[in-house]
Amino acid sequence: MKSEPVVTMEGRPAFGEPVVEAAGLTKVFTDFWMRAKARAVDGIDFEIRRHEIFGLLGPNGSGKSTTIKMILGLLHKSSGRLSVFGREPSDVSIKSRIGYLPEESYLYRYLDARETLDYYGRIFGLDRRTRVRRIDELLEMVGLSQVRRRSVGEFSKGMSRRLGLAQALINDPELLILDEPTSGLDPIGTRQVKDLLLDLGRRGTTILLSSHLLADVEDVCDRMVILYGGRIHAEGATTDLLADEQRTVINTASLDDDAVHDVEETLRRRGLAIDSVERPRQRLEDLFMGIVEKAQAEAEKTSGALQGGATASFLSGEGDDAVEGSSLIEALESDAPKPVTRVVEKAAAAKAAAAKASATESAAADDAVLDDLLEGGSDEEQGAEMPATDLPEAPEGHDEGMIDDLLGGDSSDLLP
Repeated sequence: MKSEPVVTMEGRPAFGEPVVEAAGLTKVFTDFWMRAKARAVDGIDFEIRRHEIFGLLGPNGSGKSTTIKMILGLLHKSSGRLSVFGREPSDVSIKSRIGYLPEESYLYRYLDARETLDYYGRIFGLDRRTRVRRIDELLEMVGLSQVRRRSVGEFSKGMSRRLGLAQALINDPELLILDEPTSGLDPIGTRQVKDLLLDLGRRGTTILLSSHLLADVEDVCDRMVILYGGRIHAEGATTDLLADEQRTVINTASLDDDAVHDVEETLRRRGLAIDSVERPRQRLEDLFMGIVEKAQAEAEKTSGALQGGATASFLSGEGDDAVEGSSLIEALESDAPKPVTRVVEKAAAAKAAAAKASATESAAADDAVLDDLLEGGSDEEQGAEMPATDLPEAPEGHDEGMIDDLLGGDSSDLLP
């Protein structure tokens, strides 16, 4: 069971010890002759602390996905130090504590949504009752409950991303790693993913979010690093990095022209100037979500994904989700073949030698019989005529050998 985190004044758990630590982390891709081709990650230092939402920002090719794959143990580092939960990333014992959504959703296209989540639940050793409960809650949460029986191969990219997110959460991970989670999602799914990350953050889940969409990271992340060319160019708390100490914004109720003029005069007397005065506009995302929510309230039908429901209860720390099954890794370890002793090997070798000798004797006997047949019998036997048969003659052009091959047997057995 997970320990309850200490909650701060803001309702968020206090940051704890580092979950991921990297120092001088470097990854160099080489060719067949081990010559360096690309330095994807170049000596970066960072740490991701327990209970925080950490952003990994950068343009395409900046080293984000490579860093994530090293954290997951899918790639070996070239140099530097990297630990996850205080262990090497390749340590199998930490895999059940991690949830991962890759940049592309790799799902079995002939399974439906329920079967897909059931498959991953079995890998993590979840018992049947827990799997059924979590699958229903996750599909409802990501807005796929109405297409749960549809094959994944018929899903759109956005629907596949929603199912991939549910897959990453099926084991209720301590560390959730999301690589471009909003790629292919419509504004409904994008808003839902951000709301879900905030809910998980309030619960205390540690989240690593990689994206090149700045608005996604800005809205949810506590801290971030910005990569370019495999190196870190900025690091710190989101509020500190985005703070503009040179300007002040004042939000107030709508003012008429005279009031605006009075404000300008007051500031001018203090030696200040107003850069601009404008009326606020609502964000396009808010406008879009308002239209969609109105259509759903009017019960308009759609064959696509719906707006998701509430966060699954097991992700909110509710319900009894004791895992009773055994994981796939444990099953593989228990089924591993036992070492064979030298005594058994010697016995098997002796048995093989005896079988070989017997086969040699049998082959010699067969050769003797074949020689007798080829030499022929006595003169009376050679001059005797073969008895006539009652079978009808085969029609002209009849190829019994070909029919035998097609039927897989002797064609004479099929004749009347």
